[in-house]
Amino acid sequence: MDAATIILVLVIVTALAFDFTNGFHDTANAMAASISTGALAPKVAVGLSAVLNLVGAFLSVEVALTVSNAVIKIQDKSGAPRPELLTGGGQALLLIVLAGLVGGIVWNLATWLLGLPSSSSHALLGGLTGAGAAGLGFAGVKWTGDGTKLDGVVGKILLPSLLSPVVAMAVAFVGCWLVHKLTNSVMHRLEERYFRWGQIGSASLVSIAHGTNDAQKTMGVMTLALIASGHWDRTDAVPIWVKISAALAIALGTYIGGWRIIRTLGKGLVDITPRQGLSSDGATAAVLLASSHLGFALSTTHVATGSVLGGGLGRGTHVRWATAGRMVVAWALTFPIAAGMGAVMWWIGHTLGGVAGALLVFAILCAASGWMYRRSRLQHVGAHNVTDDWGAPAAGSPEQSAAPTKTPTR
Repeated sequence: MDAATIILVLVIVTALAFDFTNGFHDTANAMAASISTGALAPKVAVGLSAVLNLVGAFLSVEVALTVSNAVIKIQDKSGAPRPELLTGGGQALLLIVLAGLVGGIVWNLATWLLGLPSSSSHALLGGLTGAGAAGLGFAGVKWTGDGTKLDGVVGKILLPSLLSPVVAMAVAFVGCWLVHKLTNSVMHRLEERYFRWGQIGSASLVSIAHGTNDAQKTMGVMTLALIASGHWDRTDAVPIWVKISAALAIALGTYIGGWRIIRTLGKGLVDITPRQGLSSDGATAAVLLASSHLGFALSTTHVATGSVLGGGLGRGTHVRWATAGRMVVAWALTFPIAAGMGAVMWWIGHTLGGVAGALLVFAILCAASGWMYRRSRLQHVGAHNVTDDWGAPAAGSPEQSAAPTKTPTR
């Protein structure tokens, strides 16, 4: 194989690895509340979410080819790569994409290790922005749109980061308050299982929406790499094997279950009841579906977390604001740290050059991933203990916030 083909293979493998981390990182968005309330057993919940993510991934590829174009100027409006980036089999573009993917994966794994929900989409776009700025200069970054729609870093990242949790919190607050107001007088005739069935339905909608939205990003990156290297020439379609592999990667990641994040979102913010869980999941699904219809790109993570908080406030239950504060810090750091990592990875790859540079970047990703996985085993969280009582973090060990505390036997 020539140099461009080897780098292309590395990009494809890394893109599927990002899709896998996206799956287990974001499982909590759909299923944390259902698992916490007992509406679904943990393994059943992640299995259902995996199937629905797989289905959702095949529903739409409408914007797949222009995902990266939202933040960096490496394509025209049709999705075709810029001609100046295609020399040498597209190695310049491939290195930008590879570095950006590594930046997104490293941040996904770091926040997973700490048990903190953060936006995988923002991590990917941050990594691409950093790599694009390093490779093309700051002029190569699309900071704002053309005025006709929300676009660029401001429109796709900053504004949605601020607005989506607030909107979801408000919707969930009203929804939870109304549900409790309407059912308090008849709860003696109702059973909690009715609300749990409602939770399953709304959580399923969130899973489908997540699969539809997030799998497109990986499909787009893979197709862009294939076009740049000359292995695909259509900007109006995605190769079928790309659709299948991306769908399977996100579904497999979802089935693995990001138990550390599920635990934080399901137990670390508020103690969720079935009525509150129904309101929170319903608010998440409603906000995501409405935003998709209106053309707004919102983070599933931000919406889901805002919904859980809003549901807790609407019920009047205790909110663990320390945990919420750590989440907000993670959200604020997602884009800049992923961008910084993408820029560093581009610099390393570009300095060494060619296949050697790309291989070194890939090796750094493997080493960082292996180290974080080993760290995660020191405080293992899985299906067997994800719903245990929430314990206070141990001093000096931030990842201990995800560590379960066993419920005392009575």
